[in-house]
Amino acid sequence: MNMKLPVVAMALSLGLSTASATEQDPIKVTPAGTQPSSAGGEQNFTGSVRVDSRFQATAPARVGGGIVTFEPGARTAWHTHPLGQTLIVTAGVGRVQKWDDAVQEIRPGDIVWIPPGVKHWHGASPTMGMSHIAISEGLDGKSVKWMEKVSKEEYERGPS
Repeated sequence: MNMKLPVVAMALSLGLSTASATEQDPIKVTPAGTQPSSAGGEQNFTGSVRVDSRFQATAPARVGGGIVTFEPGARTAWHTHPLGQTLIVTAGVGRVQKWDDAVQEIRPGDIVWIPPGVKHWHGASPTMGMSHIAISEGLDGKSVKWMEKVSKEEYERGPS
């Protein structure tokens, strides 16, 4: 016996649709190279940083991100994400640090999860650049809260 049939009949009798509105939407492909690169803003980054392939899903989805490339010594300012952030390291050698914790080295293939509201920074090592895919979700239209820049002393402490 087909168990889906009673569920569909009940949904139809209640005036509910069994199809999601998104089932009718096309799959969207953004071809590589069709979006311009942008520089990481001076107020939120130290050093040379490039952001490529930015993406932002349409509502009700909240996920967004991009590919971020840091030249040697480049890094983000301290910041938080209301719903956390995932970094997937794709090239080079980098660093990540939680406020009041040790600096950690990150390498290609590493996946970094930063929990919601955790103050942190990430960037390249002093001698080698680093690229990662950054993914985060927005809450009430905001996916990041920027804070003060990472000082030279904080950055130079390096991994323990």
